[in-house]
This record gives sequence, C-alpha cells and structure tokens, in this order.
Amino acid sequence: MATTDLERQTSTSKVDLADAPSRDWGWHGTAPTAARISGVLFAALLLFMTHGNHTGKTEDIFLLGFAIVILAVILVQWLVNRRKKWKY
Repeated sequence: MATTDLERQTSTSKVDLADAPSRDWGWHGTAPTAARISGVLFAALLLFMTHGNHTGKTEDIFLLGFAIVILAVILVQWLVNRRKKWKY
C-alpha cells in the first residue's frame, strides 16, 4: 500500500518536491519558445481575420490592436529574457 510520506531529496533545484511533484519526473518549468510561437501564430490569425466580408472598420481596429498588444508582449519578454541571460 502506498504511503503519504514524501522522501526529501537533496538536489540543486530550488523547487521543493512537496510543492511540485513534477520535479521528481525531471521536468518543472515553462515552455517559453512554445508560448512565443503560439503567440505569433495567434497574432497572425488575428491579422488574417481583418481580410473578410465585413464593411465596418471597428472590427479591423480591434483585431489590429489585439495583434499589436500580443506581439509587443512577446517582444518585451524576449528582450528582458535575453538581457538576463548575458547579464549574469
């Protein structure tokens, strides 16, 4: 029968095994490259949606605005992460 006790492991990871059991599997973190790629694809989809059969420009303004915001967030995060890599 399984127990509920957790064995403490000595590791260089700053994440406690009790807080994040996935650390025991060898993966714990984010996927920044996949997030950037999906953000760019989503922004491209929004820009592609501006070409359509609607007559008003209000939709185009919102689609363009959201696409610009998404791309700006991706660019800022990329620049900040790039600066942190060479700073240390």
